[in-house]
Amino acid sequence: MNNRYQKRLPAWPRLRAALMLAAAAAALPAAAVAQDFPQHPVRMVLPYPAGGPTDLLARVVAVKMGESLGQSVVVDNKPGASGMIGAEAVARAPADGYTILANASLHVINPSIQPKMRYDSFKDFVPITQLADVPLVLVVNNASPVKTVQDLIAYANSQGGALNFGSAGNASAQHLAGESFKLAAKVPMQHVPYKGSAPALTDLMGGQIQLMFDSMPSAMPFIKSGKLRAVAVTTARRASALPNVPTVAESGLPGFDISTWYGLWAPRGTPAPVVEKLAAHAAGALKRPDVRQQYADMGAEPVGSSPGDFARYNASEGKKWAEIVRRSGAKADQ
Repeated sequence: MNNRYQKRLPAWPRLRAALMLAAAAAALPAAAVAQDFPQHPVRMVLPYPAGGPTDLLARVVAVKMGESLGQSVVVDNKPGASGMIGAEAVARAPADGYTILANASLHVINPSIQPKMRYDSFKDFVPITQLADVPLVLVVNNASPVKTVQDLIAYANSQGGALNFGSAGNASAQHLAGESFKLAAKVPMQHVPYKGSAPALTDLMGGQIQLMFDSMPSAMPFIKSGKLRAVAVTTARRASALPNVPTVAESGLPGFDISTWYGLWAPRGTPAPVVEKLAAHAAGALKRPDVRQQYADMGAEPVGSSPGDFARYNASEGKKWAEIVRRSGAKADQ
């Protein structure tokens, strides 16, 4: 080894130390932002009307997150266009953690069925956490002659395609559950989309539509009051909130298994420490006994996943729903 090389050798430890210091310095602003966040109220955008399942589940968490964060989490309902109006508003918002989206699994379904989206559900958002897993329940007006899945199949066939099923909007899990049921049972039914579950349930009780595959949080109050009849749940196992209601699968359509879920997202570019902080406070809210009881009463199972786990779940669910869309032949305008 020559002398010139020996003189250079001590520079390497100094260079490595300098690089480590530079990396630490670069991380300080993000850490400081997270430590100081939030300095004012956080806006939680819900892309559906008040009273629907997303609204009911998210509001419970918003209140508790506000308490633990020390700043209010204000719910802002922006319904329309199958959830895309509210989602786009969040995608275009500053990436600072002060505007977040609460949405259903429709968020990852839309790319497979909506031809004119003005944002990318995956690239324009950062997943924060999954709030809940929720079965769908097949409900009819209490005056309906339908009491079982087999009753519904016979009734639908007797009506010659005049039976209407409602949903929370085109491409929603409710819509695709109905399309999947049509495919599995080989029955004619017409889809009627609404701007959220609440107006669809109102028309179901009023007789304008004949059935709905709805999320349990919004349907449960009407089932409990006797205004709607629960015919079956769409998951592989019975729902703990409705233990006496059979599954669609055990009612003559084996393999039928569809559910929905709800989560939180931030705009792309939101600092990771801020996303982690929001996720931690949402998960903390979901661990509270009073919140868990409220979710259980609505038929929802709280989750509270990490941002990384939720991102992976987004990707896998996007693929799953894309296949359901392909098999069912569902269209955005059906």
